[in-house]
Amino acid sequence: MASEAIKLEQDGGVARITMARPEKHNAFDDFLISDLSEMFEATGADDSVRVVILQGEGKSFSAGADLGWMQRMADYSEVENLADARKLAAMVRSLNELPKPTIARVQGAAFGGGVGLVAACDIALASQAASFCLSEARLGLIPSVISPFVVEAIGARAARRYFQTAERFDADEAHILGLVHEVVPRERLDHRIDELVELLLANGPNAMAASKGLIRRVASGPVDDAMTEDTARRIADIRATEEGREGVRAFLEKREPSWRMTTKS
Repeated sequence: MASEAIKLEQDGGVARITMARPEKHNAFDDFLISDLSEMFEATGADDSVRVVILQGEGKSFSAGADLGWMQRMADYSEVENLADARKLAAMVRSLNELPKPTIARVQGAAFGGGVGLVAACDIALASQAASFCLSEARLGLIPSVISPFVVEAIGARAARRYFQTAERFDADEAHILGLVHEVVPRERLDHRIDELVELLLANGPNAMAASKGLIRRVASGPVDDAMTEDTARRIADIRATEEGREGVRAFLEKREPSWRMTTKS
């Protein structure tokens, strides 16, 4: 069962997962990692959930690793350190592969592993007050388990700079790098997220989940006979589903499909 460090609110088809350690800037420890893993698994398996929003309570989105946790890890054996790292890696991967659209609501600072959470979400929106830092090198460490997601988001070239300088950069730079999709004034952050949620609720839930798998497949390349055959099979399979048939029928009959939801009254 999740602790008080995590809050889950569900309204209609939207689940909001809030990291609730504002006094620690929502920094990770082993307990928060376990709680997040549990929440991602639960919302991923819940058919009533159509969109997942990940956010942090207070001034920061997430400051990465908690200092107390790091102090404990300093006394861990190699075996214990590896087990701990595997849990963090599995948590971020579960977010990346969650079969629902995910939105990172970045209102403040995202450091270290917090940047990994942003990169693992499908959509990331930042307020103009947000800031980012891959700070591990300052501690003699590396952003290892988050690196697949961060490098995918910002590219190897930018990673070569920011993994090594550990410099802080603002929301506009994060947008240029591709880490976040949009930067908006803080007072408009929730409004803009609500607009995106409405778009997502209008779409076929199975189609969106299948799109995530499709992206992972085609991003690995190359465009060869196997790729061509795989993409052909994917569209053929989804056309044959009830959701696919309903979507085409609704379009032809000029009506809303049965799956469409809205947060608007």
